[in-house]
Amino acid sequence: MFASLHASPGMPDLLAVLLGLILGSFLNACIYRLPREMSIVRPRSSCPSCNHAIAWFDNVPIVSYLLLRGSCRHCGVRIPIRYPLIEAATGLVSWLVFNRFGLGPTYFVYFLYSASLLAVSVIDLEHRIIPDEISLSGIVIGLLLAAMTPVVEMLDGITFLDAVIGLLLGGGSLLLLAMAYEAVRKQEGMGGGDIKLLAMIGAFTGWKGVVFTVFGGSLFASVVGITLMVVRRSNGQVPIPFGPFLSGASFVYVLAGDRLLRAYWSLLQ
Repeated sequence: MFASLHASPGMPDLLAVLLGLILGSFLNACIYRLPREMSIVRPRSSCPSCNHAIAWFDNVPIVSYLLLRGSCRHCGVRIPIRYPLIEAATGLVSWLVFNRFGLGPTYFVYFLYSASLLAVSVIDLEHRIIPDEISLSGIVIGLLLAAMTPVVEMLDGITFLDAVIGLLLGGGSLLLLAMAYEAVRKQEGMGGGDIKLLAMIGAFTGWKGVVFTVFGGSLFASVVGITLMVVRRSNGQVPIPFGPFLSGASFVYVLAGDRLLRAYWSLLQ
C-alpha cells in the first residue's frame, strides 16, 4: 500500500497533511477537555457558549472555520483562532515527520508522539499542568513499542533497554534537580508533570534524546526567560512553564537530532 502511494507524486505529502489536520481536530478536544477532567470521547463536540452540538460539516478542520467566518452557526459567538491554528500546526507536524521517516510505521509512531507533545505544550501554557493521561500513557506506549523492535523501527534503533534507560534518566534527572532546587530555594521550581513528561520523552527517544532535550529545552527556556525579563523590565524571575520547551526540544531531536549531534561532535574535534 505504501509503495503505491509513493508512486503518485505529491500524494504521500497530501495524505500526511490531511492526517495531521484530522488529528489536529481531535487534539483540540483533548486540549479543552483533559484539563477540565472531561471525557475525550463523550459527549460530542459542542459550542462552549450555547452547548449546541456541532454537526460534522461544521467540524471539518480549518475549512469549517473559514466558511463560518470564525463564529458559531447557532449563537454567533466567536470561535477562538486557536482551533484552526492547532489543526494547521498538527498538519505541519505530520508533514515534517513524514519527510523525516517516510510513510510507514515509524512515521505513525513519531507523528502521534509529536502530536502529543503539541497538546502538552498548549495545555501547559494555558493551564500550567501536564495531564497524566498523556505522559503516563505515553510512557507505557513508548516502552511497549520499544519492546516490539525490530517489528516497529524506533528512532535511532532504540531497543527496550534504551527506552528503560531513557525513562529512568529522564524522570530521575528532573526529580533530582527539582529536589535540589527545592532544598536550596525553599520553594518548588519544577512540577511533577515535567518529570513525567521527560520520562515519556526518554521512553520514545532513549538516553540521547533525553540529554538533547534537557540541554535544548533549557537553552530555549533561558532565551525566552531573559527576553521576557528585558521586555517587562523585571529584575526578578519570570515564571514560565517548562513543558513546551522540553516538548519543542524533543521534537527537534526527532526531526534532526542525529545530524545536530554529529555536527556538534565534529566541531569539538
